[in-house]
Amino acid sequence: MTSNETNTQIVFLCYPLWPDSCLKVQRNVVVKVAIYVFLLLMILTTVFGNLLIIISISHFKQLQSPTHLIVRSLAASDCLLGSLVMPNSMVRSVEGCWYLGDFMCKVHASLDTSFSISSVLHLSLISVDRYMAICDPLRYRMRVTNNKVTAFIIFIWLFSFVYSFSVVFSGIIAVGLEMMILQTHCVGSCVLFFNKQWGIICLFLTFLLPGMIMSSLYMKIFYVAQKHAKVMSERVTGRLKSQSSAHRERKAAKTLAIVMGVFLFCWLPFFTVTALDPFFNFFTPAVVFDAVIWFGYLNSTCNPLIYGFFYPCFQSAFKILISTYICGIKDCNTLAFD
Repeated sequence: MTSNETNTQIVFLCYPLWPDSCLKVQRNVVVKVAIYVFLLLMILTTVFGNLLIIISISHFKQLQSPTHLIVRSLAASDCLLGSLVMPNSMVRSVEGCWYLGDFMCKVHASLDTSFSISSVLHLSLISVDRYMAICDPLRYRMRVTNNKVTAFIIFIWLFSFVYSFSVVFSGIIAVGLEMMILQTHCVGSCVLFFNKQWGIICLFLTFLLPGMIMSSLYMKIFYVAQKHAKVMSERVTGRLKSQSSAHRERKAAKTLAIVMGVFLFCWLPFFTVTALDPFFNFFTPAVVFDAVIWFGYLNSTCNPLIYGFFYPCFQSAFKILISTYICGIKDCNTLAFD
């Protein structure tokens, strides 16, 4: 019995030959396979959905406007998150083990933070671009150029990487938690701890500030769009045109609601847990923390659906690419952008 119990215990260790190995997460085989399938589908949707956005904007000159350059950079950030970060996070979440060592754990955490922050900041930049396009359309083309947008995109990428790699590799975010980390550490774990100060800084800098910018600008955009729609409906005559104006107003409201709703739904749980956890002695169970991390990843999965599939120009581009390069129908290139 003692031998059997020992063998059973070894099976559930991440590293059976190490005395201080972490324990694997014990799950039913059916449940484990189901989680793997679900997360794999999410990863594939993230990678190929964003890749389709990147190819469409790069292939068609009609889509290479300042706004679409931001969308392409956003898609690149989300695509890299899906291809470089999410697969390793999937294994860690399902198995409860990290098999790539401490250095790669830090690299993984840095890339995870970099791409996530980059994605959030790109969403904020898109809201600024849309605000200027709708609320100041006469000066938009003069003030917003491809070169200026490219400069902002480069700044976002540099800031995201410098901030993430510096705070992770310097260990500044875990100052004061050394004893707790030493007591809880085991071989096969890859957990990023934030102290109280950096939990608040991370919450404000990478979520509250971009979230406030997005929400305030989108509320202003929604107000201006309503005002424009009302003016247009008063000027035009005929029932059909009035209905068309009302339809555009409802569509604008729906798109803005989806943008903010998905952003808050995906990121609010993660940043709330990250900020509150240090104040409550890191009480959050590992399974809950994994869940909020994947909720954040979900935003990168939804971004190509929101910023791509909801717009007719991208729908036309997708039809051309799929028909030409998959179906082999050459005359599909005659499709025009709306």
